[in-house]
Amino acid sequence: MNDTDEAKKMDKIYIVEDDDNIRKLVCYALKKEGYSVKDFSRPSEFRKALPTEQPDLILLDIMLPEEDGLSILKSLRKTNEMLPIIMLTAKDSEYDKVTGLDMGADDYISKPFGMTELISRIKAVLRRTRQMNSQDKEEFNIGCLSVNIKKHTVFVDGSEVTLSFKEFSILSILLSANGNVVSREELFAKVWQDYYGESRTLDVHIRNLRAKLGEAGQYIQTVKNVGYKIGG
Repeated sequence: MNDTDEAKKMDKIYIVEDDDNIRKLVCYALKKEGYSVKDFSRPSEFRKALPTEQPDLILLDIMLPEEDGLSILKSLRKTNEMLPIIMLTAKDSEYDKVTGLDMGADDYISKPFGMTELISRIKAVLRRTRQMNSQDKEEFNIGCLSVNIKKHTVFVDGSEVTLSFKEFSILSILLSANGNVVSREELFAKVWQDYYGESRTLDVHIRNLRAKLGEAGQYIQTVKNVGYKIGG
């Protein structure tokens, strides 16, 4: 999945920042990038909105009226350890950066910052979060394809398909990548615990896997000179 695909998913981002100029600029940049954004100048407004809709990521300033960002971070981590949070810190505040990371922040960015850097950081955190979530996922359903990792079952249009161990491993890795490309090197390392360079071994397994999956075989897409990915 590329960055444009991620933006199209309309991730919801909350920004808690009391500086009107910074907040408005960040909101404009994120909306232009394709994100859904809600902004708050005061922690009380943010806390009131949080129970009604869960964001996919929070941009949290440290220096805020009413309550500082580190205090908010601490309370958020008590109820949700997985919610991605990026702290906005003062340029030379090393203590705040270290403290924020120790308290569970996923990343921090120092003011003043460029919008390109901020968006890049946001995409990186969201990407890591999706990868972590997909690793814990037991079941995948894409079109006519249904795969249960723990039960080691594969169904296409309701009919069970029998795969070899390596074929199932390849399929599981591609599904767990959540639409991202998996390189040939990574597939060799995970399935064969080695890298065979120009070996056609992987190509043969992919070809057989596609054939066994029938109409669902089209979901396995080749990314030239890179590897493979799952696409609906």
